[in-house]
Amino acid sequence: MPAFNMDPKKHPMPSQDPLVRNKNFKEVALGYDEATAIEEAKRCVHCKNKPCVAGCPVAVDIPAFIELVAEGKFEEAYEVIQRTSSLPAVCGRVCPQETQCEGKCTRGIKGEPVGIGRLERFVADWHMKNGSAEPVKPESNGHKVAVVGSGPAGLTCAGDLAKRGYDVTVFEALHVAGGVLVYGIPEFRLPKDIVRREVDGLKALGVKIETDSVIGRVLTIEELKEEYGFEAVFLGTGAGLPKFMNIPGEGAKGVFSANEYLTRTNLMKAYEEGSETPILHAKRIAVVGGGNVAMDAARCAKRLGADTVYIVYRRSEAELPARREEVEHAKEEEIIFKLLTNPVEILTDKDDNVVGLKCIQMTLGEPDASGRRRPVEVPGSEFTMDVDCVIMALGTSPNPLLKQTTSGLETQRRGEIVTDENGKTSLEGVYAGGDAVTGAATVILAMGAGKVAAKAIDEYIQGK
Repeated sequence: MPAFNMDPKKHPMPSQDPLVRNKNFKEVALGYDEATAIEEAKRCVHCKNKPCVAGCPVAVDIPAFIELVAEGKFEEAYEVIQRTSSLPAVCGRVCPQETQCEGKCTRGIKGEPVGIGRLERFVADWHMKNGSAEPVKPESNGHKVAVVGSGPAGLTCAGDLAKRGYDVTVFEALHVAGGVLVYGIPEFRLPKDIVRREVDGLKALGVKIETDSVIGRVLTIEELKEEYGFEAVFLGTGAGLPKFMNIPGEGAKGVFSANEYLTRTNLMKAYEEGSETPILHAKRIAVVGGGNVAMDAARCAKRLGADTVYIVYRRSEAELPARREEVEHAKEEEIIFKLLTNPVEILTDKDDNVVGLKCIQMTLGEPDASGRRRPVEVPGSEFTMDVDCVIMALGTSPNPLLKQTTSGLETQRRGEIVTDENGKTSLEGVYAGGDAVTGAATVILAMGAGKVAAKAIDEYIQGK
């Protein structure tokens, strides 16, 4: 084993200059080179109890792959990750490692944790550039499973079942596979070529992808089982229904949900020169919300030519739910944070165009059910922001289509599908996971749910 590197700080991630990158959609983080990856890997002290693995929703054997990186065995390191993760190049870029694997890292007690996410990205990228071995399609076990939705949960479930020999078909409502990975996360955070290659890897395992297939419209769940012979169905349909504040002016021209704005930008490539995708090129934009989606929308808006972009959030910076890295990148790119601020009305002109955002200042009171201090209005503190576009990034809930077209599928009040701990729904042979069950969450948690459901589906079919 190579000698340990006891530097208390992780190696910085090379990146584009902030005032250059906020005008283009090229990837912000440039990735480690081989020498940097090896030195960062040597910072791992290989704890016996592997706390980092406990923090990973898909249980990647982190010390094992890092040890191989330290030895310069990059392809072998990829093979270790790939045993439990179907999307390593994605996870290395968008996982909230700071609250998961790296949050458990022993090196983080007296310094910075090992850059696990950066090393996972390096290994996956190295494999894509240098790996030559094609995935081996497993021998068929003669059983068929349908997966509805090709986001992180669906792709993970499909990949795990394909590795077990199942004939898997993924039904995707949009015209390309990837779900939120292609319509929600911007190119500068997750290049779409990375997603395409990950999907191609699943196809090499035998996974079939049927796009433009809205289950609940072109086919029902019952038809998948009874007419097409699928012995089990996994629902990974995500949470794509945007939420709004229901304040005056919310129906005006120039008010978007973050979902629509990001879909036009990312999936429909409005950022490309000569693109025919219509999008409002506003100059003064307010993005309401404080999560990763809000950061993505604000940073896209800046790149699409806005002079001034605000993040409007009703709590303080300490309560921002976005990843710390995304907040820092947004600040570097000259996004302005209007904290402890809550919109109360969108102002419009006679033609119903947005001309301002009326807000009220907030202060933090006692903690609410989420454990965060509840924002309370400050009387008499109303003020108006000069904006010509408002983007609502307030979270999402599952689309009600499946509930409306599937008899007996139990859901919660807001539409989340009810499952047990293994992803089993109220319907025989039907499982679910990811945002369709939890509401909007992270890519890696959705992947973890897809992995759990794949195991349960295998046990269900083999048990029959």
